Amino acid sequence: MTITAVPASVPRSDRRSGDPRWVKPGLAGLLAVTAVLYLWGLSASGWANAFYSAAAQAGGESWKALFFGSSDPANAITVDKTPAALWLMSLSVRIFGLSSWSVLVPEALLGIGSVALLYVTVRRVSGPGAGLLAGAALALTPVAALMFRFNNPDALLVLLLIAGAYGTIRAVEKASPLWIALAGVAIGFGFLAKMLQAFLVLPAFALAYLVAAPTSLGKRFLHLLGALAAVVVSAGWYVAVVQLWPASSRPYIGGSQTNSVLELAFGYNGFGRITGDEVGSLGGAQSSGSWARLFGSEMAGGIAWLLPAAVLALGALIWLTWRAPRTDRTRAAAIVWGGWLLVTGAVFSYMSGIIHPYYTIALAPAVAALVGMGASRLWRLRADPVAAGLLSSGVALTALTAFFVLQQESSWQPWLKYVVLVSGLCAAALLLVGDQLPRPAARGVAALALVASMIGTGAYTVATAATPHSGAIPSAGPRGSAFGGGMPRGTVPGGGGMRGGIGGLLGTSAPGQDLVSMLRTDSDAYTWAVATVGSNPAASYQLAADVPVMAVGGFNGTDPAPTLAQFQAYVRSGKIHYFIGTGSSMRGTSGSDDAQQIADWVAQHFTATTVDGTTVYDLTA
Repeated sequence: MTITAVPASVPRSDRRSGDPRWVKPGLAGLLAVTAVLYLWGLSASGWANAFYSAAAQAGGESWKALFFGSSDPANAITVDKTPAALWLMSLSVRIFGLSSWSVLVPEALLGIGSVALLYVTVRRVSGPGAGLLAGAALALTPVAALMFRFNNPDALLVLLLIAGAYGTIRAVEKASPLWIALAGVAIGFGFLAKMLQAFLVLPAFALAYLVAAPTSLGKRFLHLLGALAAVVVSAGWYVAVVQLWPASSRPYIGGSQTNSVLELAFGYNGFGRITGDEVGSLGGAQSSGSWARLFGSEMAGGIAWLLPAAVLALGALIWLTWRAPRTDRTRAAAIVWGGWLLVTGAVFSYMSGIIHPYYTIALAPAVAALVGMGASRLWRLRADPVAAGLLSSGVALTALTAFFVLQQESSWQPWLKYVVLVSGLCAAALLLVGDQLPRPAARGVAALALVASMIGTGAYTVATAATPHSGAIPSAGPRGSAFGGGMPRGTVPGGGGMRGGIGGLLGTSAPGQDLVSMLRTDSDAYTWAVATVGSNPAASYQLAADVPVMAVGGFNGTDPAPTLAQFQAYVRSGKIHYFIGTGSSMRGTSGSDDAQQIADWVAQHFTATTVDGTTVYDLTA
């Protein structure tokens, strides 16, 4: 078909930059709107995920805590992730002091950088129009607004994955071993942000280079081996340092049962997430999944809006370039983004271990890039009935998807779903005859299609940004979070007394002032002012009182850190002042029961008092 031979050329301009006049103002406007969306009212979420905020606080006080990602400045135990994201937050705390803003602003800046880098990456292949559309689609993805205003590691992971895609696309252009190695470096550091999840994009990047790089097959394989070495070195240097560091002089590796970062990477945070065999988890294996999981009530609001259109765009791009030369850059880019989407989406859909709705931010760049590239290419080819039909189908599919998602939020802006559906279907119909309309009318149809496609996801994104989110498991939209929920504006950030159970270990609330004052009294005389089971309860007290707090058992209270014997030795040597009971029982869960033994031993040998409704034991009495 002649349609496959039409080049994806960038509109001409007589300006020295080579860009149409609207490009620079468009990019400036996109980044300005993104900055407002991600930065405005950022502190409303308080400490957001107090678990990571406390670690940032610790890193702001102790360089050792910063390097290892410790939960407290006295270095009892680390968070259950490699600490690259914490390095940025901890440095911000060191520079600006501890506050909600200093913890969260690095995440927002990473979000703005992600939008800008996605624009640059997509523009390189498909032109500035496609780049701007891709950047806007990413900025207006609800789960992106959620996580770029939150302090989980996902923001840094996304930026590094986009950097890896940029390096791969640059490498494909001239078969550059340097650029493909730099892509490997980006993915390696992505491992230091969120471990094996970063590696899900590697098959797509490798396939794109292997298919399209303009050099011999042998050299392509050789360059990929060099890129693999770059991944191993950029991720492995930290693993090697931690593994070789004497365990007695570093914090325990949280999330592992053997004090090993390798176990953490490949077990609890690795293959255990896929199989459900996660030792130390409080959840357990889930039932087998399906692609419908991404459109379920928990995940749909965050990512589903443009997902079907992205899959359609992927198919269109592959079809349009089917007979193109092997080195065709558009097809290579489609493999990069499409492989990223399909592999990561499949893992999220079918994994049996721990999965949370906010994980889907890892799909957002691929979805946005495919939509930008596909829409731009099909619009230029709209004179062909097949291209016009595909473009119309994408808009109609997006309208129907938005209607479906908004139908699940029947109590929020109930009128919006009808506006989206009607405008989207009208735009889809007009696109079928768009090439027969006068140029001003055709542009009006394009604008209507763009607005209709973005109004649903855009409104939900604004609602997400306007809703404070806190706790361990935030979710996009106006409803807040599964645990620790949307926090009312004005709530004191921090955490406090737990009621027990899984929610007790995952949630936080503000401790009373009498308790805070007691914890601060003579705190300099002790290594840890207080110990308590679980990292989230510990974070509550540490952030409120600004004293070192030992998180017994780590995040879930199921790590053997410290053991009962170690804890008893700490008490005998006067290193811990208080112990706070949580009421949570660790019996019957996988992993270590040392935390339960410690709680039982304290209750048997020390007298309990109640301060601000919280059970406290003085271990020096």
